Amino acid sequence: MLKLCTKCHRRLRIYCELVRPESCMICSGLLWKIDEISDEIAEKLKEYEFETFSVGSRIYGSLKALEDYLNELIGLNGKSLKVQFNRELSRKLAEKLNAKPTHRDPDITIIYDLENPSFEIQIRPLYIYGRYKKRVRGISQTRWLCTRCDGKGCEVCNWSGKKYPTSVEELIGEAMLEIFRGTGYILHGSGREDVDARMLGSGRPFIIEIQNPKKRFVDLKEVEEFVNKKTKGKVVILDLKFAKPKDVEFLKSAGFRKVYRAKVEFEREVSRKELEKAVRAISNTIIEQRTPKRVLHRRADLLRKKRTYNIEILLHRGKVAVLKIEADSGLYIKELVSGDEGRTRPSLSEALGVPAKVTKLDVIEVKGGL
Repeated sequence: MLKLCTKCHRRLRIYCELVRPESCMICSGLLWKIDEISDEIAEKLKEYEFETFSVGSRIYGSLKALEDYLNELIGLNGKSLKVQFNRELSRKLAEKLNAKPTHRDPDITIIYDLENPSFEIQIRPLYIYGRYKKRVRGISQTRWLCTRCDGKGCEVCNWSGKKYPTSVEELIGEAMLEIFRGTGYILHGSGREDVDARMLGSGRPFIIEIQNPKKRFVDLKEVEEFVNKKTKGKVVILDLKFAKPKDVEFLKSAGFRKVYRAKVEFEREVSRKELEKAVRAISNTIIEQRTPKRVLHRRADLLRKKRTYNIEILLHRGKVAVLKIEADSGLYIKELVSGDEGRTRPSLSEALGVPAKVTKLDVIEVKGGL
C-alpha cells in the first residue's frame, strides 16, 4: 500500500495509508517545505537584479519509476509531483522576490533536484549591442592564445599565454564586468579587422555577452562613459543598447559592406594613368579569392567570390598611393592589392603589371547594424 502525506493524497485521490510528511513515498515532505526552500533560494538570489524567473525541477531514479507506475495506474494528467512542486514554489518565490514567473526567456532559472533535494541557479546572459572604434594598431579583436603553448604560458609569449597583450574584447569586457558584476564575457563582432588595421569612422557593430551578471538595470550611457575612460582611447564604444540572443546570429551572418582606406606601395613608380586604368579594372567587379596564404594555418582553403564597388584614388605620388575601397564583407583587401601569388584574381598588382602591397590599412565604415 502507498504511504502518502495528506498533500500527495489530496493531489492523487488514490487509496493509501496516510503518514507524516517526511515518510511520504512521493514527496518525502518537500511539498511541506516550500517556505523553507523559497527562503534558501531567495537568500542565494539577493545579490542579483532581475525581473522574471522560472522554476523547473528534475525527477529521476526511484522517484521517476514510482511516478511512471502511478501514471500507468491512474493517469497523472498534470498531477505529477513536478507540476505541483513547480507551481507552489513559483507562487511563493513571486511573493518573496517581487518578480514575475515566466517560461519565456526568464532572467533567472531555478532548477530543483527532487530526488536529492538541492537546487541550481542559471543566470540568463546579458547582451549589449554597440559599435566600437579601434584607434591603435597591434590589438586583435578577440583574445588570441599563444599558438606555442595554447594559453598555458611560455617563453615565446612571456608567460602571458597570449599572442597579443590585449584585445578589443578584453578592453571592453573587463570594464563591463566591473559594472555588471558578471563572471565572463564574449565579444561577437560583425566581421573583424586585422590586428595591424584600425577600425575608424562610425565603428564596427558588436554585441558583448556578459555571463552571469548580478546587475542588469544600468544606464548604458554611463556604461559607455565608464568603458571609454577605462580603455584610455585605444578603443571607443558608442550607441549602446540592450540586445537579444537572436541578434548575435543576425550580426554574424549579415555581411555588411565595408569601406577601407589603404596605403599602397608599388615596386616601381607608376604613372597616374597606369594607376587609374588598373583601379578601373578591379572596381565594380567579382573577385575570386582563395583563402590567403597568411591565414591558411587557421582557416579552410576555400574559394570565395566577393564584389568590389567604388574604388577611389585619394592620393598618388610615384611609388605610393592611398586608395578608398568599398567591398563586400569577407573580401581580403591586402590580397586584393597583392594578388597573393595568383590566389586572388583580378588584383591590383595583376591589373597594373607591377607588384604592390598594402603597408597600412584602416576600416573607415561598416554599412549596417541593428
